[in-house]
Amino acid sequence: MVGKNDSERSPASIDRARKKLLASEEGARTMAQFQTEAVNVRKNMERLRALRLAKEAQAESDAQTAAENAPPAKKKSRKKA
Repeated sequence: MVGKNDSERSPASIDRARKKLLASEEGARTMAQFQTEAVNVRKNMERLRALRLAKEAQAESDAQTAAENAPPAKKKSRKKA
């Protein structure tokens, strides 16, 4: 079986092949961009999580310090009836 080479292909066939190639290249660029954005989102999520955990730890530490430094609570006296 003899295959057709580019000189024997119809203009429509060449055009379809060119469009297919362009679509393939565009798809590859889009996927690369998507993957880059996904990595950036994950990095940002990790950064924000670390900030949130540090803030929570600081708030917990402040609460413990405040509880330790607070004056002892006065006992309520009962009125004699």
